[in-house]
Amino acid sequence: MVVQSLAGLPAFLVYFCTGLFAVMLYLFVYTRVTAHDEFRLIRDNVPSAAVALGMSLLGFVLPVASAIIHSANVLDCLIWSVIALVVQMAVYFIVRIPVPKLSERIDAGHLAPAIWLGLASLAAGVLNAASMVYNP
Repeated sequence: MVVQSLAGLPAFLVYFCTGLFAVMLYLFVYTRVTAHDEFRLIRDNVPSAAVALGMSLLGFVLPVASAIIHSANVLDCLIWSVIALVVQMAVYFIVRIPVPKLSERIDAGHLAPAIWLGLASLAAGVLNAASMVYNP
């Protein structure tokens, strides 16, 4: 019975590691694209940076989870993860339009712009995840 339960372990490990790789890639790219230094701000105990980055990470992970569920294989999953990354980058630039100096305000510790960015990222991630359907 235990052996049967563990039969899916190799696939789990492959997809889990693929997801972790996608998350690390996302954090690497996202923190270089944004005009503020999220990790420095988080180390300096600036909540706005943690809110914005954490919610954008959720907005990215939701479509990655959907890609894991709906992908035909690991390469397909990686392709959709990159698409999710591109969507999140686009969201960052789009939400800056109605909120001038968004990154500067997050850097200054303002929560409202951070929440706006985070929720927009999360909303885009939910829409992105729901849009990922498998068509063989």
